[in-house]
Amino acid sequence: MVASYFGSGSVFIASSAGVRFGYTLLWAVVGAVLLGFVAQDMSARLGIHGDSLGAFAREKLGSTLATVVMVLLSIGCVAWTLELTAAVGKGIVVLLDLQALGWEPFAYLTGLLAIVIGVLSYDAVEKIMVAMMFALLVTYVVVAGASSPDLTAVVAGFAPTGLSTGSMALAVSILGTTALWPNFFLESRLVEEKGWTDRSDIPTMRRDLAIGYAVGGITTIAIVIAAAAVLRPAGYEQLETFLTPGRALASVLGEWAMVVFLVGTLTAAFNSIIPIMWAPAYMIPEALGGEFADSTRLFKGLYVGGVALGSLSPLVHQYLGLSVIDMIILFPAYNGVVGLPITAVLLFWAVNDGDIMGEYTNGWKLNVVNSALILLAIYSAWSAGRFVINAIFTGGL
Repeated sequence: MVASYFGSGSVFIASSAGVRFGYTLLWAVVGAVLLGFVAQDMSARLGIHGDSLGAFAREKLGSTLATVVMVLLSIGCVAWTLELTAAVGKGIVVLLDLQALGWEPFAYLTGLLAIVIGVLSYDAVEKIMVAMMFALLVTYVVVAGASSPDLTAVVAGFAPTGLSTGSMALAVSILGTTALWPNFFLESRLVEEKGWTDRSDIPTMRRDLAIGYAVGGITTIAIVIAAAAVLRPAGYEQLETFLTPGRALASVLGEWAMVVFLVGTLTAAFNSIIPIMWAPAYMIPEALGGEFADSTRLFKGLYVGGVALGSLSPLVHQYLGLSVIDMIILFPAYNGVVGLPITAVLLFWAVNDGDIMGEYTNGWKLNVVNSALILLAIYSAWSAGRFVINAIFTGGL
């Protein structure tokens, strides 16, 4: 779950927060982690006490309408995969100094590798992703430690002070990239894979989520600290690409910092592809229902097809004129505009439905949190929707 949200977009946003506002947005990282944890806790409880979010949609909307909604949401997953394959391809080219070759071949190879790993058993994929997430944690904590941050300023950054329109917009971006809507579908489905089937499993589920979000949150905090301690004093006011922090760190800390930072960024981007494309492979069969819901062949077919489409980022670059950084910014934004509002409303509906949840429906405190997620989603769609869609089809930012 954490691997899916912590991709190249998270690295770019966290780096931007440190460069533009120093340590002052560390509180937003903590808030995003708590919001993501609570939202996925609701999703997991839905799966334990009721059914998956995709199956709930089929029951309430009917198979045809639910399938249409799931396909619409799945377009967003493919868009995410497009930017992730492009990010990995671009990162490899920069890291290995292969600009003459171009990032496009590596984008195709990234998709192929994701297909091979993604069709392994759940346990095997989980072990790979857990190892990669802990590697990311160590990587960025090392860089943050070497940057010798001002610890007093770091502590002060966990309290929201001196807020401005620009800083709040970036705080919303941090929240939006952490509360990732595919996770709400996945968590409600994967509790079955984890063997969590009744109320007694909830403490185990919450411990699992807490460890995962702690790893993701500390890693994000480390990136903000490194950018604030090194890049901001060095005169950087904005980042041109998600690779800029690595190059800038090299000029201050040495070449090792760039290599470590970029390897971490590539790992984060690749790690996100598999769970994000698992989402439609679960969602669409559940919406269809019947024999499709548990079909391993259909699951693998949808996953392979989705990742194959997501590997076509070079064609998107060629025909829509979008650069790698355009894709990294615009495709997650598209998901915030389209996918998050639909999913947040569905989740709110599901965890308050007595027929599904029985006596375990949401209390008022959880409904306040879920309402905040819905308001965030609606605000994002209203404030950025037209701009995002226009930018995608008119050549980028």
